[in-house]
Amino acid sequence: MQPARRVAYDVLRAVSESDAYANLILPPAIADAGLTPQDAALATELAYGTLRRRGTYDAIIASAADRPADEIDPAVLDALRLATHQLLATRVASHAAVNESVNIVAATQGRGASSFANAVLRRISRETPGEWETRIEESARSDDERLALRSAHPVWVIRALRRALAAERRADELEALLDADNASPEVTLVALPGLAEPGEPRRPYAPTAYGSPGGDPHHVIADSGGTVRVQDEGSQLVALALAAAAPIAEGERWLDLCAGPGGKTALLASVARQHEVTLEANEVVPTRARLVRNALRAVPGEVVVHENDGRSFGTTHPGAFDRILVDAPCTGLGALRRRPEARWRKTPADVAELVPLQVELLQSALAAVAPGGIVAYVTCSPHLAETTGVVQEVLRGRDDVTELDARAVLTSVVSSPIDLAEDGTGRVQLWPHRHGTDAMFLALLQRTGTEQPAAGSEEGD
Repeated sequence: MQPARRVAYDVLRAVSESDAYANLILPPAIADAGLTPQDAALATELAYGTLRRRGTYDAIIASAADRPADEIDPAVLDALRLATHQLLATRVASHAAVNESVNIVAATQGRGASSFANAVLRRISRETPGEWETRIEESARSDDERLALRSAHPVWVIRALRRALAAERRADELEALLDADNASPEVTLVALPGLAEPGEPRRPYAPTAYGSPGGDPHHVIADSGGTVRVQDEGSQLVALALAAAAPIAEGERWLDLCAGPGGKTALLASVARQHEVTLEANEVVPTRARLVRNALRAVPGEVVVHENDGRSFGTTHPGAFDRILVDAPCTGLGALRRRPEARWRKTPADVAELVPLQVELLQSALAAVAPGGIVAYVTCSPHLAETTGVVQEVLRGRDDVTELDARAVLTSVVSSPIDLAEDGTGRVQLWPHRHGTDAMFLALLQRTGTEQPAAGSEEGD
């Protein structure tokens, strides 16, 4: 069995069985298998490509098998998905794609299952990608379903992305965005300011960002001692925007409220170090808090990492901080190109569950920031309910908070002109197809007025 295909199949099984994240389990799987660089690249393409287009492949498999995909044994279905990707989206020889996947099924599920897999894959191999696209789109009940099958995005995600683009009067960019989600992203590195210098090629916007010089960037990261690491340019920009939102005064106290896994924390810590500012971090999940501490090892000085519920920080630390980053837990719809399984794992119900949490975290941050202090609300999702909707809900009825022009702040940060929508709010939405970044959202809020009593206290106490 070809090692790269086996690694890809094992990743698919882990994602299906254990809700694993491909970007976390694939690198160690490649290392454990001792794959050559060429085979590692093949395993990555097979795993990520199959996961990205899973919905489309399931429709093709269902047609070829004459039964719904969810009625096929999950282990067999993953092998069929892997082979379908090779047959319809790669240059792998048809016989190799079919035989390898049938052998995987035979080895893991037995002869009966392998005969079924062989029959399905032989049928798929007899038609071209274009013929299969036409066939499955004929079964669609609406234009959005046809687009979903063609672009390998769930219908609800397509509609959410369309609404977000329409809010910028750019709904005509939807297909370009969907195409960008299905393209393998370039690896972007961050050079922590004051600790490392960006290499080449430089990225267009964040002054800390540059592209990987080629191949696996592990050696670059290892040689830097952690002062260079992989980080999306959009993630770098929103952290830098918080630092640039107002002149920095010596002795300020900053907080990263939802810090895990720590990439933005390390970037903020390096900026804070340059200005003699104190940074603290908070991460409620212990395993993610450990990741934050690991990310901070490369930055000299101590950063206290709390492990508290961020929703209570405003009560326990009223008015204590000058700048707070709220990188809120979200659906991650802005990083679908990097987390290919997320589009099939998330549902509209996740949005409904996350929005109240996002509102509470932002309210807590505004209670924890001092008068005159600034809160950056950030999500890696363009879904309007998670972005503008949260900000509007938190601002409703409040006269002690002013929204800053995040668009102007970000424009002051970037190294070259950037095309940002002008919708009158000053909020920023980055896009994969327009900026080459994840779809990061940024709003900047400033506390005004005098210090408020801590939640639960009474005047005169």
